[in-house]
Amino acid sequence: MTAMLRFRRHIQALVVLGVAGACIDLALLRHTEDWQQLVPFAVLLLALATLAWLRLAPGRAAVRSGRAAMLLVMAAGALGVALHYRGSMEFQRESDPSIGGLTLVRKVMLAHSPPALAPGSMILLGLFGLAGINNVEDQE
Repeated sequence: MTAMLRFRRHIQALVVLGVAGACIDLALLRHTEDWQQLVPFAVLLLALATLAWLRLAPGRAAVRSGRAAMLLVMAAGALGVALHYRGSMEFQRESDPSIGGLTLVRKVMLAHSPPALAPGSMILLGLFGLAGINNVEDQE
C-alpha cells in the first residue's frame, strides 16, 4: 500500500467520523420538523454508504459514486446555509420590521437559531471527502 493510499484512507476515516458526528448532532437537535430537515440526514447517510462501498469494493463505479456523493454533500451544505440564513433573516425582520442593512446581516449571523453557518460544515466534509477518494489506479 502506497503512502498516498494510506493517507487517503485516513482522510476517509476522518470524513466517516465527521459525517457520523453531524448525523448525531442533527438528531440531538431534533432536526426533524419537516421533510426538508431530513434532507441532510439522507445526504449524509448516502455519503456513508458510498464511503463503505469504496472501502469494501473499490472500483470505477464506487469512485464516481463517492465523488458524486461528496458533491451532493457540499451542495446540501450550501443550500442549508442559504435556508438557515433566510430563516433567521425572516425571524429578525418579524421581530423588528425596521431592521435592515448591516445591522440585519450582523443579527442574522449572530443568531443561535437557526445557526446560519452550521450547515457549512457539510461543505467542509464534502471537500475532505473528495480529497480522500482515491483514483482506481491508485488502489494497487
